[in-house]
Amino acid sequence: MSSRKTGVHGLFAGQTVLAAMGLLAALPLSAQYPGQVTKSAKDSPELRAIAVLEWTGEAGKPKTSRLVPVAVLDGGQLQDGGIYLARPQPLALAGEVEYELQQNGRGVGLFDIRNTGLEQGAWVGYGAWKPMPRTRPAPVAKLKVEDEESDQPVLHRKHHPGDAPSGGADKDGGAGASGPTSASDPDRPTLHKKPGSDSTEDTGSTSSSTSSDPDRPTLHKKPASDGTGEAGSDPVSDPDRPTLHKKPSSDSAGSGSESSAPTSDDPDRPVLKKPRKKPVEDVGRVDSLPSVADPDRPLLKRGKAGGNGLDVVPSLMGLPPDMEQAVAVSEVKNRAEHQWSYAWANPDDEDKMKSVLEELARDALGLTPPPATAPPAPKRTTGKKKAKPAAAPPAEPEPLMDEQFRVFELAYGSGATLVLSAHSDAPLVQRKYVTLVVQPDLYGNALVLLKSVTDGAHLDETPRMRLVDAVDALADNRGELLFELRGATQRQFALYRVLRGQAEKLFVGGGGEFGREARE
Repeated sequence: MSSRKTGVHGLFAGQTVLAAMGLLAALPLSAQYPGQVTKSAKDSPELRAIAVLEWTGEAGKPKTSRLVPVAVLDGGQLQDGGIYLARPQPLALAGEVEYELQQNGRGVGLFDIRNTGLEQGAWVGYGAWKPMPRTRPAPVAKLKVEDEESDQPVLHRKHHPGDAPSGGADKDGGAGASGPTSASDPDRPTLHKKPGSDSTEDTGSTSSSTSSDPDRPTLHKKPASDGTGEAGSDPVSDPDRPTLHKKPSSDSAGSGSESSAPTSDDPDRPVLKKPRKKPVEDVGRVDSLPSVADPDRPLLKRGKAGGNGLDVVPSLMGLPPDMEQAVAVSEVKNRAEHQWSYAWANPDDEDKMKSVLEELARDALGLTPPPATAPPAPKRTTGKKKAKPAAAPPAEPEPLMDEQFRVFELAYGSGATLVLSAHSDAPLVQRKYVTLVVQPDLYGNALVLLKSVTDGAHLDETPRMRLVDAVDALADNRGELLFELRGATQRQFALYRVLRGQAEKLFVGGGGEFGREARE
């Protein structure tokens, strides 16, 4: 092993010089393309799966649905999502895998995989469409306002002339209040202690004498009756003062003790009683059979079954005409939302470019009528001049069926990328299909990057290209165009990257390519 390592090390050492020379030679070439995409290895995600959700019915509450895996990004390389790490279902359809559904780069929901199955030889996943979780707003930090700047009222202890200063001891020897001493306010209401006369017998403390208020109400203790065992001072009796009496008990005479069960003299007085305990109902009881010693014997239990049964979820079969599609992305970490919509500086430019693409599509489908030939000039005759015949009005353009027009901004600050697909109004065998990927140049002219034309009789050789959406397949904040290549008996999904004025095929799903697209 040591000799083998030495040989490999020497081989790498010899190749290092050649690699360095090649890198220096490639530096001028890379400088010619300032838009080149570079990505460090630390920013690459661990795993990233790209799929397509197909459903019928209402978005969010589909009648039937299925998820078709397209690709898995592992270590910067795109793998076929339909067969990658299949045991037996592929890794992209493993149980409890969650996908984020996106439309134009914006999250519209979540899709959880519950079941998997084979449809026409390809793995698909079934599950449930859930709404996007709502993000809680960040808590607003409370500003600390000082007392002198606040408008809220503050209660301060009234300062008396004989009180100790703040932080010192009061007249009774206790700790003084540490709060601020406010200036004397003649209109500020104050609380005064009741002037004490001979209250030292009860409380054992001396109360300070303050100015007496004749209209101030006072609270007096009830004089204790003889025989109760309570001693106290006898304040001034008030015949009109209401008093509270304890309820007499049956055995309280001469003892001074209170009974816990008072007698009710009021027939209308509510009484709280403990509820009676209900007797235990006679229920059936089943004992296990001691003679049964079979560990594999099935048991019937109440509750949810814990077996390996599959959930019953809606499934989509075939390719119905009302089927809709959306991009689904599953990743370990959350990424910032990147929408692919393009904002035109002049809204009228979008209509102009759409008209240009429609004319290109009609030309590719053979729907443009030949130019009208001018009628022969009449022979000159003597006499009055004859009026020229009026020019015939231009014919109405042929309609484009199932037209789909989208405009994307596939990178921050890049130009517009336009995609148009349509087909002619003809029977299925004679029907023609066209898909165009166009970018406007500096002069506003349409630069065709990709043109696919096919008909119903040659779909197995040249499939029909149907745009699904744009998706960041390589996790580099740059969008790729995801197309469905639909043939007569099978289909695939392909990713195209638009860069430097070209539309290059980046990845095609399993099953092999149908054929090459017809390009100009």
